[in-house]
Amino acid sequence: MTARTQAPAGQAQQAAGPATSYRRTFPGRADQVSQVRREIAGYLGECPAADDMVLIADELAANAILHTRSRGSSFHIRCELTPGAARIEVEDMGGPWRQRTPDDRPHGLDIIQALTGQHGWGTQASGTGGRVTWARLSW
Repeated sequence: MTARTQAPAGQAQQAAGPATSYRRTFPGRADQVSQVRREIAGYLGECPAADDMVLIADELAANAILHTRSRGSSFHIRCELTPGAARIEVEDMGGPWRQRTPDDRPHGLDIIQALTGQHGWGTQASGTGGRVTWARLSW
């Protein structure tokens, strides 16, 4: 984790200069989701989008554990804070992608899209056979 400068009292903490970043690999166990929330909240500090980013991190970590080959293995979290924006991504070990039916109930990715907008999140194959799901918020 890269250090950030302290913001003056009453002001939101912002990244100093370019970007600061957080990276960690977590065991693919359900008890790790709360650890992800704590660490992302600590990293983002007073960021104006911290609460929404923590919720997004929670959803992405839970998806990695419940719906991919990361269950029982591991997944990676990366978060970057820049002036005016935050981006988070979770890289899992992949697995089959379940297509939803139109009458399906909402899922975690629906929550993420509601927070970020249609083009504020996405998923792509990683170079290791897994999948990277990312989300970005600006203020």
